[in-house]
Amino acid sequence: MRLQAGQNVGPREIGIPEEARDDVLLRRAANGDEDAFTVLYRRHQAAIYRFALRMTGNAWASEEIVQDVFMTLMRDPKKYDAARAALAAYLYGITRNRVMKHLERLPREFQLDEQNENGSRGGAAVINAVTPMHWAESQERMGQVRAAVLDLPAEFREVVVLCELEELSYEEASQRIGCPIGTVRSRLHRGRALLLAKLEMLRDVPRRFSAAR
Repeated sequence: MRLQAGQNVGPREIGIPEEARDDVLLRRAANGDEDAFTVLYRRHQAAIYRFALRMTGNAWASEEIVQDVFMTLMRDPKKYDAARAALAAYLYGITRNRVMKHLERLPREFQLDEQNENGSRGGAAVINAVTPMHWAESQERMGQVRAAVLDLPAEFREVVVLCELEELSYEEASQRIGCPIGTVRSRLHRGRALLLAKLEMLRDVPRRFSAAR
């Protein structure tokens, strides 16, 4: 496909056939093309759900947030400007707004293991462990990390999720959040320190309990 002058194509969409680009699919979906909407949904749903789940720790709330994000997109698709940002970044902005509202409105609930991070239910877990005891200890550590992340203040939790779990660069996280790179670095530094402190406290609990017996 030869790009015409003036076409607004994001860097990640260069080389993608025009009919498969997000902005083209969105226009088709807005005109009632259900197949185009399905492609968009499948392309972006997992990332939205994963971020919402890591921020809220609540599978049900994360499902609701995903549905709300796509409903918001389809209610007013013209709000998306392909010249300003990729659709993934635009959807992240809506998701972040919904997540923050959820955190302000509801108490935290721990439901991280109800669903897989792509939103699918059930399925046997793949266990890569030498022994059942090793697996149990690994699962316990994972649970402690998840609980510690969820216990961070929202502004620190967000950068830890983006930079540590989603593995975005400082620049990418800065663009998503809408703040300077220096702010991302400082929040991440503080978030890491708080996370390590919380994990150290959790690790000390069994030792204090054993000593008290």
